[in-house]
Amino acid sequence: MTFMGYRRANGAIGVRNHVLVLPSVMCANHVVELIGRKVPDVVTVQHPTGCSQVGADFEQTKRTMAGFASNPNVGAVLVVGLGCETNESKALAAEIAARGQRVEVIGIQECGGTTATIARGVELARDLLRETAQHERTACPVSALIVGTECGGSDGFSGITANPALGYASDRVVAEGGTVILAEVPELVGAEHLLAERAAEPVAAKLYEMVERVEARARAMHVDMRYGNPTQGNIAGGLTTIEEKSLGAAYKGGSTALREVVEYAERPSERGLIVMDTPGQDIEQLTGMVAGGAQVVVFTTGRGTPTGSPIAPVIKVATNSSVFASMRENMDVNAGAIVEGTRTLEEVGDEIFGWIVDAANGREPAAEVLGFRDFAINRIGPSF
Repeated sequence: MTFMGYRRANGAIGVRNHVLVLPSVMCANHVVELIGRKVPDVVTVQHPTGCSQVGADFEQTKRTMAGFASNPNVGAVLVVGLGCETNESKALAAEIAARGQRVEVIGIQECGGTTATIARGVELARDLLRETAQHERTACPVSALIVGTECGGSDGFSGITANPALGYASDRVVAEGGTVILAEVPELVGAEHLLAERAAEPVAAKLYEMVERVEARARAMHVDMRYGNPTQGNIAGGLTTIEEKSLGAAYKGGSTALREVVEYAERPSERGLIVMDTPGQDIEQLTGMVAGGAQVVVFTTGRGTPTGSPIAPVIKVATNSSVFASMRENMDVNAGAIVEGTRTLEEVGDEIFGWIVDAANGREPAAEVLGFRDFAINRIGPSF
């Protein structure tokens, strides 16, 4: 199968053609916001990171920003820095350029203050918009897609409607030669053995190591992940333990072999089913998958989660008809029809797969229509 996508100079294929204005550090957030107001056709994000970070925490932040900026859905990026931050803007821009992305960089201190930086940023942003406007959609294979999967605000229906239906769609993506990211490692606790059975020994060992890493962090805060559920919405939805959540969440990845396990915001090197080490926090997870190259994300919810990415279409699948009806403007697919007996799991799975291809062709799901631009980077350690 094919879709009409954007072929980038580095060989990547995007489903959107954004110009991204990215602050390398929180101190540049205001300037980036004002550039976005003056040039509304660009996409801007804000975040509280980029300074006073060390070690693995800093490296993960830099990897996430570089990966996000070089996602194939971005045609060009403008990095805005301060000039004295840990995540130095020129070094970040160099990393983005090394990934084959068109990038410009400016600094507030170097430009001589806020007003001058905004003026220069507006000029560069408009230039990049003119450049990317020359990019045209061409026929591209579905095998080029990396599809992120997510479930947030789950309920007792998640594991029998939306997540298995998404798993069916995931299998279709893999059958086409594409890639599916199964994330939320805290929500695989208790189901990790089921995935490990479908993986080569080194991949299974890395999966077990990631799960133990999550549980060790919880134990350090005197919490046992195995005998509770830390999310009140999940509990209210009928999921009393993390294992109940996990057994349903694992269905999102479908039934194919687990090919690789990658770190947060790391780009997969294999095709097929991939596990990424992300937290269960929806926006941090979403950012990590998109930074890892996901051009499209499918998000199942039983409680009604309206989040969306600044640069990737996020398709919302309601697990029950009540949520679909009450939050209709935020939902795209109603998997509640499965328990009502009006549609089969396979029919809903086919609808989700159809949505993935349609979104790749330019169709906007609800979160994109509503303009959600949620962005947050997972932190490993404290600031100093």
